[in-house]
Amino acid sequence: MPQPVRVAVIGVGILGASVGWNLSQHGAEVVLVDAAQPGEGVTDWSFAWANASNKTVRRSYFDLNVAGMAAHRDLAEVIGPDAWWHPSGHLRWADGPAAEAKILESAELLAAWDYRVEVCTGAEVRRRFEPALAVPDKAQVLFYPDEAWVHGRRLVARLVGLAVESGAELRSGTEARDIGTGADGSVRTVALSDGSSLDVDAVVNAAGPRASRIAGLVARHLPMRREPGFVTRIACDRLPVHRAMHAPHIELRPDGDASMVLHSREVDALIDTGAEPAELARRLHESARQVIPALAASRITRTRTANRPIPTDGFPSVGAVPSLPGYYEAVSHSGITLGPVLGRLLAEEIIGGKRDELLADFRPERFAP
Repeated sequence: MPQPVRVAVIGVGILGASVGWNLSQHGAEVVLVDAAQPGEGVTDWSFAWANASNKTVRRSYFDLNVAGMAAHRDLAEVIGPDAWWHPSGHLRWADGPAAEAKILESAELLAAWDYRVEVCTGAEVRRRFEPALAVPDKAQVLFYPDEAWVHGRRLVARLVGLAVESGAELRSGTEARDIGTGADGSVRTVALSDGSSLDVDAVVNAAGPRASRIAGLVARHLPMRREPGFVTRIACDRLPVHRAMHAPHIELRPDGDASMVLHSREVDALIDTGAEPAELARRLHESARQVIPALAASRITRTRTANRPIPTDGFPSVGAVPSLPGYYEAVSHSGITLGPVLGRLLAEEIIGGKRDELLADFRPERFAP
């Protein structure tokens, strides 16, 4: 009987956890390696919105994200939705005629691509969905019924727990310091900062913002953007809204029973100006109260600036690197949306050599050595 493939997955956010769990379902020997604790890095500080409506820059990228949404629904059927999966839809509206025309144009494109979207008035939105919103009665609001928000940290914990039950090993609090190769150039070992060494057949680089450093351990150049995002969590006595939404100047979503997540690209643009985190959080909090007056008594609890894991061209880098046998990448923004589908596709590639056409535009080899 052939020996099972032994794979080290470096980085246990949503992508690493998804790859690791899928590999364990295929019978691989999996070692999950994370410098901190699973799911507590970028995954926990993401807006965590499962969607394809914001992914129309390239049709193949849109299609991949649609597949990601379907994979989430399948995953909820397989492992149970527990407290991680919230398929309550998504709302978007804008202020001003030009901004409103832009989102309506996007809705027309999405409808032409068979993506479900409804155009409502603000009054309809308050009546049907979210009575607490301060949205103008005649505002044009897009409702995307198939979109969802995900509690990323809880999903990672669930996947890691299931992988460990299937025989995977979790090494948290340690990081990869070196990746050794054999005479034929293929991956053979991973040296960890705790002094131990792993004998492996393959390595998956799912290290998020640190992916470029891990790639450098095998003399691989993975160009990454620097794109920090600032996220604030607020506590409230009860949740006044039940779905993710993009309002003018602010993005909001629930984050459990009495917490909400706030983000804004406008605030992100201030990160490098020297503005204090407390001031950025205050701006987000004030914008949130303008959209949801019931948040007047809410309070800021935690904030974080996290670097998004984005290859330099803005698209995922997923799959094998042909010149480096045994080395694979799983590096992408939109990890929450794409985690389940990329985890499945990459596990199938590692175990059976299958190169799915969904990943054709997102192969690592597009980056020249």
